[in-house]
Amino acid sequence: MIAASTATAEESRTSLFKVVTVKDEIVIGLSSDELATIGGNDAGAVAHALAQKGDLTAWQYNVHRGPNGELQMAPSAKIALLAHASLRVEPYSTTYAITPHP
Repeated sequence: MIAASTATAEESRTSLFKVVTVKDEIVIGLSSDELATIGGNDAGAVAHALAQKGDLTAWQYNVHRGPNGELQMAPSAKIALLAHASLRVEPYSTTYAITPHP
């Protein structure tokens, strides 16, 4: 079962999603263009694309210190998600600035 929602930072145009897997929880970020490619702009579209395709490539996001010393959500690695290992996609919100991925 996959539930869905999203958290978006307007200034970065990157949407963050928390993906709960059988082993852990990770936060991924998708750009507006990437979301358009999968056919939606919310976690429901991400969950549907993952279930339909069986896998999904995205940037993993973690909290890092920015150049000015403030905490921010920044991309750390490009990862692949497998549908059978992902249990659900949940809303993710943050008070930190979100750095867009390459």
